[in-house]
Amino acid sequence: MISANNVSLRFGKKALFEEVNIKFTEGNCYGLIGANGAGKSTFLKLLSGELETTTGDVTITPGQRLSVLEQDHFKYDAYTVMDTVIMGNPRLYEVMKEKDAIYAKEDFTDEDGIRASELEAEFAEMDGWEAESNAANLLNGLGIETAIHYSLMSDLTGNEKVKILLAKALFGNPDILLLDEPTNHLDLDAIAWLEEFLINFDNTVIVVSHDRYFLNKVCTHTADIDYGKIQLYAGNYDFWYESSQLLIKQMKEANKKKEEKIKELQEFISRFSANASKSKQATSRKKALEKIELDTIKPSSRKYPYIDFRPEREIGNEVLSVEGISKTINGEKILDNISFILGHDDKVAFVGGNEIAKTTLFKILTGEMEPDEGTYKWGVTTSQAYFPKDNTKEFDNDLTIADWLMGYSPVKDITYVRGFLGRMLFAGEDGVKKVRVLSGGEKVRCLLSKMMISAANCLILDEPTNHLDMESITALNNGLIKFSGVALFSCHDHQFVQTTANRIMEILPNGTMIDKITTYDEYLESDEMARKRTIYSVNKNEDNE
Repeated sequence: MISANNVSLRFGKKALFEEVNIKFTEGNCYGLIGANGAGKSTFLKLLSGELETTTGDVTITPGQRLSVLEQDHFKYDAYTVMDTVIMGNPRLYEVMKEKDAIYAKEDFTDEDGIRASELEAEFAEMDGWEAESNAANLLNGLGIETAIHYSLMSDLTGNEKVKILLAKALFGNPDILLLDEPTNHLDLDAIAWLEEFLINFDNTVIVVSHDRYFLNKVCTHTADIDYGKIQLYAGNYDFWYESSQLLIKQMKEANKKKEEKIKELQEFISRFSANASKSKQATSRKKALEKIELDTIKPSSRKYPYIDFRPEREIGNEVLSVEGISKTINGEKILDNISFILGHDDKVAFVGGNEIAKTTLFKILTGEMEPDEGTYKWGVTTSQAYFPKDNTKEFDNDLTIADWLMGYSPVKDITYVRGFLGRMLFAGEDGVKKVRVLSGGEKVRCLLSKMMISAANCLILDEPTNHLDMESITALNNGLIKFSGVALFSCHDHQFVQTTANRIMEILPNGTMIDKITTYDEYLESDEMARKRTIYSVNKNEDNE
């Protein structure tokens, strides 16, 4: 068990948390939610001891081991993948290294023999002989192939490092597991594996995530941070939302009844206070009136942007025709003979672990990259707006937000432009902020403003939910559901894909593609997915032998 007891945290005069009391018990998974800036990651740092509380303390049941998902992707570059994962249990790793050092000695003494015997006993007690096998199972589950389990971390990609640091956090059955955005940069297969792992995990988990489906799947409880307090709810994210809305509704209804009672009492007092025969009753009602207190209903600190894509022109029957597109990058065939035709009602989710392939196809379809082979043709009634995965070039300038968006606006009027910025929560002085200094989430909201102001009827979005908070993801999700045009997108948010897409395209590791008109959940259960998993499982095993 881990608990916060009267915990407060202040930065100067600003209080982020005030007298927080909460217990996280064994066998439960707690989703820690709240608006951007509410302090979710900071609270995890308080629990882990990385930050000190201003007042109060954090206590952990004696003897229990706490494990944290680390965010520094370069910290373990000098180590192998396997060593990095096993470091998730620091004591086991220390024993392994000390034991190896003793056995490597040329002048092995009696004292060394005694020490080695002690270490062997401790090693066996910690299930050390199964350590590499257990680490390999975690890595394989997250999609890290056996061939690189003994490679140096410095030789791997950023996405691979994310998975390895997650495996490190999960390793060795920790008693308390703190996970800050564990699904970031994971493909949907890896997220599904992590969901099953956490569902079957018997100890305490506290997780911060913007993935609503993930929270609904794994969480037994929800801890909501709002205005420096943490309110605990039994149930997952959807249960929290329904419960919190019900609570507000009940408080409003209770206040309404109280207001009616106040009005009734005030009318009686006003009418009979001067009447001698009714004076006692009037006095009694004055006392009753003084005792009535309305419930204080604080508005939530959450802010939802308003995302509404309105095409200027209705799309025709001919939308997009793709024929035989192939592309090789650095000697590897990323796309192999990709062909499809889009209809005017299609909203297509590109799924699977081949991230480079999806981005490459989007770049080809938007004219940023040429295919090696094949052609594509957009219909004459179409207009496209593109959300790139890497937006660095977009914001490599010294323009203000307002001037930046004005450059893309068909109407050169600052009031018109500020209207779009206002919808995306850029109010007042925000418009004069330089785009170069914006946070990741602010840049995403700028790009979505650009897409809205374009009035395009075909949207191409490459991982648009990265860097967004849950409120913005919900708003974008709803905006795309309502959108009357065509959408092509990639996204790691299961609920986003399931509720938006009516067609699924998966680019496989060999560059070919599966194309199905179906929902995402139906696709996951389909025969094609089962066959694909079997084929690639066999191929991987053959490659590893």
